[in-house]
Amino acid sequence: MAAHNQTGSTGENMAAKHLVQTGFTILHQNWRHGRLEVDIIATKDDVLHFIEVKTRRSKQFGLPEDAVSKKKLRNLIDASEEFLYQHPQWQRIQFDILAISIFKGTAVEYFFIEDVFL
Repeated sequence: MAAHNQTGSTGENMAAKHLVQTGFTILHQNWRHGRLEVDIIATKDDVLHFIEVKTRRSKQFGLPEDAVSKKKLRNLIDASEEFLYQHPQWQRIQFDILAISIFKGTAVEYFFIEDVFL
């Protein structure tokens, strides 16, 4: 596995643990529909969260949250539409970004950006 794939996988596992510790219930990790994927689908307080996770080990390419493009958010929305078609009971949803910075010599940082939109 390439280093960036390993970082992404590590970050998604760290994200799931962090979300559980902050009161979320994880429903799915890496939920897929065709070419679309949602990193984490979770619930908290009767809200369904579609969460994009971005992890960085250095600032060489910017902060992790900077890597979430409009196209990535559009894909997240498209995937969520299919999920909601399959699970229509959800009335309240939101889209979030969980940015994880794993920089050498510092504590891991979690930056949760709630209710993002285009």
